[in-house]
Amino acid sequence: MSFNTFGRVFRFTTWGESHGPAIGCVVDGVPPRLPLAEADIQAFLDRRKPGTSRFVTQRREPDEVRILSGVFEGQTTGTPISLMIENVDARSKDYGDIKDKYRPGHADYTYDQKYGIRDYRGSGRASARETASRVAAGAVARKVLGAGVRIRGALIQIGEHAIDRTRWDWDEIDRNPFFCPDPQAAGKWEGYLDEVRKAGSSIGAVIEVVAEGVPAGWGAPIYGKLDADLAAAMMSINAVKGVEIGAGMASARLRGEQNADEMRMDGGKVRFGSNHAGGILGGISSGQEVVVRFAVKPTSSIPNPRRSITSSGEETDVVTKGRHDPCVGIRAVPVGEAMMACVLADQLLLHRAQVG
Repeated sequence: MSFNTFGRVFRFTTWGESHGPAIGCVVDGVPPRLPLAEADIQAFLDRRKPGTSRFVTQRREPDEVRILSGVFEGQTTGTPISLMIENVDARSKDYGDIKDKYRPGHADYTYDQKYGIRDYRGSGRASARETASRVAAGAVARKVLGAGVRIRGALIQIGEHAIDRTRWDWDEIDRNPFFCPDPQAAGKWEGYLDEVRKAGSSIGAVIEVVAEGVPAGWGAPIYGKLDADLAAAMMSINAVKGVEIGAGMASARLRGEQNADEMRMDGGKVRFGSNHAGGILGGISSGQEVVVRFAVKPTSSIPNPRRSITSSGEETDVVTKGRHDPCVGIRAVPVGEAMMACVLADQLLLHRAQVG
């Protein structure tokens, strides 16, 4: 399989399958002499790991990371950093009944058509389990970016139920199991997701990721656009079906004078009156907050019967057993943050390479 590597200067390659012995990544292009320890990475993995509440999969994985290379005496050496996370709670027997069946909405059919073989145990390489490796790489990327760049994500909609943005409070993110900035919305989501889960179904979500402290100048025109890289990064996350930057799709409803982010000088610095552009103009960061949103579809693996076919072309019904997220978008929040960090770290190093 090709295309397992993301990035240009700061780049990472993920490896492993959902029910294999381990997953991990190799991160390359990291500058030397940056402080890095397993605890720096573990803090972010703990936010993504399964089994943290009744609203996510109950697979019990500690997601403990090991640094195998690229760090000496607590500092990066400039050589590839290899990271490994063992799989300790895989239940491959849960998938025995569907080894010859294609789950609707999943990658079973397309993987089989492309490669002529697929790992049916927890979807193998197509599993969202792979995103733990991305979160580990994102933790390294944050070290490259430094403390001046702050990246935070939030779940802003589950199904048809969106937050009230007037109640947005970043401090609420760590006080509920949804990474939700609106405490009232989080309270309503609990009952709603319980209903979805008990009905044997699943639901989609929308995540917003914001990066503060990004200076003006990162990115490049035409084919190296910061927003193009961010769109590709978010679309590469499992189950993501839509991405928007800034006002995104809503900008189609605005007039030119509404959409334009007016500028003034304030204390010798440029100040913008709004941020419909999401902090990116012409593919280059403007110095404002970089804002990305992405939509995650409902989890395809559900216990409710769905009509499908087998690998031999016979019609059948598919019932997926095992442990799955009723809303996979919840755990996508730290994954979106990680991909934002990786893109920004890559663009930072590209910027330095060109302009110093």
